Amino acid sequence: MTTPAIREPCADQDLLLHGLLDGELDASNTLRAEAHLRECRACAAFYERLKAGRQRRTSGVRHRASDALRERVRAALAAEVASGAEPACAAIPSPPAEAVPVPARRRRMVERWPVALALAACLAMAAILPRVGDRAGSALPDELVSGHVRSLLASHLTDVTTSDQHGVKPWFSGKISFAPPVVDLSERGFALVGGRLDYLGGRVVAALVYKRREHVINLFIWPETPAQDGDRSVRMSREGYSLLRWTQAGLTFWAVSDLNPTELQEFEQDFADRVPS
Repeated sequence: MTTPAIREPCADQDLLLHGLLDGELDASNTLRAEAHLRECRACAAFYERLKAGRQRRTSGVRHRASDALRERVRAALAAEVASGAEPACAAIPSPPAEAVPVPARRRRMVERWPVALALAACLAMAAILPRVGDRAGSALPDELVSGHVRSLLASHLTDVTTSDQHGVKPWFSGKISFAPPVVDLSERGFALVGGRLDYLGGRVVAALVYKRREHVINLFIWPETPAQDGDRSVRMSREGYSLLRWTQAGLTFWAVSDLNPTELQEFEQDFADRVPS
């Protein structure tokens, strides 16, 4: 008779199944493991083998004391207490902590706690530092580039798509607390594509989108805040993108594009020339 081949469990389920058997999983992972067992015969068979092995190791180890022995022990303890003597069991020293056997799985978890705590601290710092950087102005250019790239990758270049400046400007009304200027620069080679709302530096901002050839220009606009935004004019690059910043008419403008710096500066000048002071 041929012995049926034993199928190995799924590689990503081995630890989960051991943890399920040991009762070490949280509710989410317990449900995940149990759902997998209902769908995967190999893992279900493996789990049954684990349980059978556990039962074989523990069967015959425990022996319940007889009722007569239990009564004699209770009587002896009661007599010692009545006589004022310390019970003999109290004199048995507890084993030192290091002598208490710890399951290997639980020992590995304890050993990993310092690493997990250090990682949690790093993640907490990462969540705090960008907010501090916003106030110092050092993280804002990175956020601007991220917003520019995100708009290209997420197919969210515009919320309102039109080349008509009179169609884009009214769209922002009621959505933000200021009126961003929208100008037509098509005769200068910068075609208006549309506009959208974005979120940068802890604030909702307006974003106008222009194109020159195949290059997209995101122009982010929000009310001027000199104490936070620093210098009135900035030119820099990040990760291959050019960034230009200027302030005008009580507003802050940031232009971001992979367009070469010279042409992006032309865009800045053409736009600024058409914005009322």
